[in-house]
Amino acid sequence: MADYHFVYKDVEGASTQWDDIQRRLGNLPPKPEPFKPPAFTPKVDADEQPKSKEWLDAREPDELEDLEDDLDDDRFLEQYRKMRLAELREAAKAAKFGSIVPITGSDFVREVSQAPPDVWVVVFLYKDGIPECGLLQTCLEELATRYPATKFVKIISTDCIPNYPDRNVPTILVYNNSAVKGTYVGLQKFGGKRCTPESVALALCQSDPVLNDGQGGSESSRDNVIEGVRRKFIEKVVAQHEERDEDDSD
Repeated sequence: MADYHFVYKDVEGASTQWDDIQRRLGNLPPKPEPFKPPAFTPKVDADEQPKSKEWLDAREPDELEDLEDDLDDDRFLEQYRKMRLAELREAAKAAKFGSIVPITGSDFVREVSQAPPDVWVVVFLYKDGIPECGLLQTCLEELATRYPATKFVKIISTDCIPNYPDRNVPTILVYNNSAVKGTYVGLQKFGGKRCTPESVALALCQSDPVLNDGQGGSESSRDNVIEGVRRKFIEKVVAQHEERDEDDSD
């Protein structure tokens, strides 16, 4: 007859009355704590978290497009998403310029005359080797960066107007809706050889909202230009005053 040995193992953590007595007498070590698995914590899905205005502000345009279905149940956030997307699209549209583009005579109609009616075009007529042209170009390059919704182009004067006299360069032509809105010959209206980007901006915007930063309507942009010129002028006067004080102290 086979010898079977049966070993009984109780439920983990269970104890007999005899074992309890022995532990009280110190004959057995303390009963170990029964094993308890850690509480279950579901993984947080970022896509299921509530969306806030700040969260939407940090999204890129393509991400906002993908969120359309997720935000259908939240009317406010869906409206805000559409507004934010429109702002980003307008900013991208405004930033399509931002520099002075060189053109030739054959490009003039396409780049200038056929520009969209809501775009102002500043045409810079120049000749290489004339110092005044270099001075004015430096000012226009800075303005093109500041006001990316305004189109700046430059063209050699005689490529634009055959036999155009060198004594008339630099010249600026301002176009809008296929028509010439302003003509500036030489540097006189910009402050002469002491012209700055601010003095050029102020002259261009005296009567029309030529310069546009793309952040608002044409009139508000014109007001921003004038306010920027005023601020720069004050900063310049303060800087000159501080320099004189330093010279006097020395």
